[in-house]
Amino acid sequence: MKTFFTFIGLIVVFNFTACQPSIDVSVETDFNKIVVGVFNGNGAGATSVIETIEALKIDKKIKPVAISAAQIMNGELNDIDALIFPGGSGSKELNNLGKLGQQKVKDFVIKDGKGVIGICAGAYLFCSTPGYPSLQLADVKHIDRAHYNRGRGLIAFQLTSEGEKIFPELKGKHQFAQYYDGPVMEALHTEKSFSKLASYVTDIHPKKGTPEGITPGKIFIYNQELGKGRLFAIAGHTESTPGMRWMIPRMARWVTRSELVSYPAKWIDPNRNTHAILFDSENQKLEKKLWWKLFDSNPAVQIAAIDSLYDLRSRPAVRWNIGLLRNDNPQVRAHAAQMVAKTEYTDALQDLKIALETEQNQDAKQALKDAIDLLKF
Repeated sequence: MKTFFTFIGLIVVFNFTACQPSIDVSVETDFNKIVVGVFNGNGAGATSVIETIEALKIDKKIKPVAISAAQIMNGELNDIDALIFPGGSGSKELNNLGKLGQQKVKDFVIKDGKGVIGICAGAYLFCSTPGYPSLQLADVKHIDRAHYNRGRGLIAFQLTSEGEKIFPELKGKHQFAQYYDGPVMEALHTEKSFSKLASYVTDIHPKKGTPEGITPGKIFIYNQELGKGRLFAIAGHTESTPGMRWMIPRMARWVTRSELVSYPAKWIDPNRNTHAILFDSENQKLEKKLWWKLFDSNPAVQIAAIDSLYDLRSRPAVRWNIGLLRNDNPQVRAHAAQMVAKTEYTDALQDLKIALETEQNQDAKQALKDAIDLLKF
């Protein structure tokens, strides 16, 4: 009798499910996503962590998570497919890992066959520079250590033919990225598994006393097979460069041996920059002067300062615009919303949504709606 009722039950279940709409197997779940950890321990810059996570969100199959040194020691590397060391301080990131954490990271890529990515400080961290504390993972060293803090700004780089295979969207296009004291690198042994993907074009020496002619032609981006795993590194900050942020999830796909898929056109805009802008003493003074104009009582002055800071490609100014969403003038609020969208600052989505809930001015409300629509993933 029990067998009979079981059989009847199965028939009922079958008939019920047969009448239901079929499940869309294309819907992404956490189970089939590429899980990418972003190191957020001491030494990792808070803003760099945020901007790296936001850039990864461009790829809907990637699940970004923050991971600390304590979590690494707790075995949580087992739960991720790739690990990114973001901008900040490479030596402080190394210190925070400790000797045991460092070995776990090495095993993660070399023995477990996972992927690691270094951005600026992370690229310093991977170097095998003689006498310099680092993970000693990559087939590169960084040079001119005496001038590691060589400056910041928007700089030009040039992809190699190998680089164009990974980033074909940039072939024949302008190639610029934000830069902040990133490593100037040279190959050590040129292992067969090592590929130089891009070179510095800009001669970076805005700070007084920094020598000329060091950066042009040196390694800006490279990747490498490493044991069973893969490594990718970049000296600059494409995660902070509107129109170029998609390069970070593309790197994550390469190190995890995933398909290099295309991304929505709204995220890919390499032609918005046409020339390098280095923050020499004059541009630093101008940036500070424009900062104070954001507090001016005249809305026209504030709006002009917003635009001038964008023209200067001021990296911190993209975050200054968020506070202006809460300005007491609707024109300023509307312009700030437009600029948050123009600079692709997706971390401000919540600020935009809350501002929209309380906005009474119709023009500002429309600007907020447009910004939200543009920035949503």
